[in-house]
Amino acid sequence: MSYLHLVDQARTLRQDTFMAFVEHGEAHLGGSFSMIELLIALFEEIMEEDDKFILSKAHAAFPFYLLLKNRGYKPKISTHLELDSDNGIHCTTGSLGHGLPMAIGMSLARSLKNMKGTIYVMISDGECQEGTTWESLLIGSKHKLNNITVLVDYNKIQALTTLNEGLPLDDLELKFKAFNWDCDVINDGHSFDEIIQVLKMRKNNMKPRIVIANTIKSKGIKQFENDPRWHARKLKGDELELGKRELGIL
Repeated sequence: MSYLHLVDQARTLRQDTFMAFVEHGEAHLGGSFSMIELLIALFEEIMEEDDKFILSKAHAAFPFYLLLKNRGYKPKISTHLELDSDNGIHCTTGSLGHGLPMAIGMSLARSLKNMKGTIYVMISDGECQEGTTWESLLIGSKHKLNNITVLVDYNKIQALTTLNEGLPLDDLELKFKAFNWDCDVINDGHSFDEIIQVLKMRKNNMKPRIVIANTIKSKGIKQFENDPRWHARKLKGDELELGKRELGIL
């Protein structure tokens, strides 16, 4: 199947996100650009009517806001996410390590009430250093919550350093499996073919599921890619013009 229309959507969302950064005078560019294909794949090809999405890594909120607006919602744009269920924001997130525990609670509630739908939650790789993440994984495993899917935006950079320099997360797949979660890996988190294929694949319906997506921080602007400085940095001067050129913004 061809996903060229999704490639076009990703290009447009990067352009719109970039200009929103300029307009609002802030930019969590790195983690926003690393997750754009994952976000679009979820909303365009994977999620169904009864599903919910939670963005735990809410410093990357801008592309999510813009995607919601494109789908007819009217969320208020702010640095992090504030609860507004009528407009597609189901949790207040921003303090890392909070989105997954809330998603686990929603998943458990649905399971107890025999409700339809899957809870999708996107976390950062840096959040995998949080104790709340591993506590949540234990709870999900205990209750066999097969109605939750966690996506890890594995861009290997946190704040102003790399994971390896900060606190390494070696053998992440094995760690998740040791907590009795079904775990799959997306080798290229910017390939719609691979993202959609993996997300539609389900090995074990008796376990909660986690998917590790290997991504590139600041994907789309070559000169910014894999540079920890672009976790949070205002756009100005030559860098602003460079970004516009790279993204095809006229």
